[in-house]
Amino acid sequence: MGTRETTWLALDQGGHASRALLFDAEGRELAEARVPIATRRIGEDRVEHDPEELVTSLRTAASQALTAHSGRLPPVATGLATQRSSIVCWDRRSGAALSPVLSWQDRRAAAALEPLRAEAHTVRRLSGLPLSAHYGASKMRWCVEHLPAVRDAARRGALRIGPLATFLAGRLAGTSAKVDPANGSRTQLWDAARGDWSPELLDLFGIAREWLPDPGTTVQDGLAQPGALALAVVTGDQSAVPFAWGEPREDTLYINLGTGAFLQRPTGVRRAEPGGLLASVLFGDAQQTLYSLEGTVNGAASAIDWLAAREDLDVGAVWRRWESLDRAARAQPSLLFLNGISGLGSPWWRSDFASRFVGEGDADARFAAVVASIAWLVRANVDELRRAGPISRAIVTGGLAQSDGLLALLADLCGIDLLRPAQGEATALGVFGLLRRDQDRAAADPADAAGTVRVSADAGVARQAAAAFEHWHDAMRRAL
Repeated sequence: MGTRETTWLALDQGGHASRALLFDAEGRELAEARVPIATRRIGEDRVEHDPEELVTSLRTAASQALTAHSGRLPPVATGLATQRSSIVCWDRRSGAALSPVLSWQDRRAAAALEPLRAEAHTVRRLSGLPLSAHYGASKMRWCVEHLPAVRDAARRGALRIGPLATFLAGRLAGTSAKVDPANGSRTQLWDAARGDWSPELLDLFGIAREWLPDPGTTVQDGLAQPGALALAVVTGDQSAVPFAWGEPREDTLYINLGTGAFLQRPTGVRRAEPGGLLASVLFGDAQQTLYSLEGTVNGAASAIDWLAAREDLDVGAVWRRWESLDRAARAQPSLLFLNGISGLGSPWWRSDFASRFVGEGDADARFAAVVASIAWLVRANVDELRRAGPISRAIVTGGLAQSDGLLALLADLCGIDLLRPAQGEATALGVFGLLRRDQDRAAADPADAAGTVRVSADAGVARQAAAAFEHWHDAMRRAL
């Protein structure tokens, strides 16, 4: 009888689905299961998920992936990555959810932040984040003030409130979970320098320390109740990505083009001044904390979804027509779109920015303008990230990275080589990398890996793209 294969299980809870991927020791995908989840959008600023649905979807995905390869050994270890900045309230004794999951896209508490504007510098200094309703603190306060079940649990001393990752980890493992540094830092209550909750920020936002889970590490002890999943790694979705191909490189940008577009530049153990960006936590344990600078474009695939709903578009057909344009035409759209879908992110940070078209055109022209706006917002963030030193390349993943036209436009705008790895599930592969981080793992550089697509700038088109970017940038400055 042959030797059964050793495996590792990565769980990725995202905005559209929960995924489970089973890997072998070399990082080759053995099985994958995907369970869609629902998103509730209420008005312009409320975005929610059902927490019980998320728990069930992860359990189902894990079961399906493991069943597909039941002849192999049980996973050596399991890791979980979730949407950062999403929060939920639960009962610390039973684990039952007391609130919806308030998505990272949710901005319902934006008005409550206005009285705190005078403290914005303190918030950024301690947390590394701008004062914004996208992060967890204002969402937490909203739940305490508006949800009777949450208020009652607080009165009884039974309230837990924190990142989605901590809630899911506790429910999957059947035991109380600690908060990992990557997700904790997205609550806007975390002192990144200390790796713990900040008393000053807790006081500012009116959040009691006893409501929050204890601080933990990215790599955990994996304890679980019998029959539950023993989680050895808990982290954020984007925080996992730089570990997908070995240790994070400081000369490399890691760009994920999904519902939002997220750009990360690792800075090692150095916590860099963020400027108009975010100073993010990638990893933390008892020995060290690893940081990154990060840019956020809220309106990536969500901007295309917004346009499709607004104009009842056949997105597949209009995408194909846009891809069929020549490279120069894609770089110079006939009208502009000032993209504030889900709030304008870095480097401006304006949650109330009203999206608008500048100029007139048909549906295809408006689609081209929206796609170009995603690329222009990415370029604005690349300019900020270059202040930390030269960038040699970018590794690009996510659903929108499958567009050859968009990759070409980004290469022309940013003037750097873009690498699109064949394995597109970068979050899950990053979880696997974290699970194997302390072991002898020969991680393939995507530049050398089979199936990687490399896209370089076209010098002639790059000049045209730069001119179009400056035209759009001028329009943004006027609008702001």
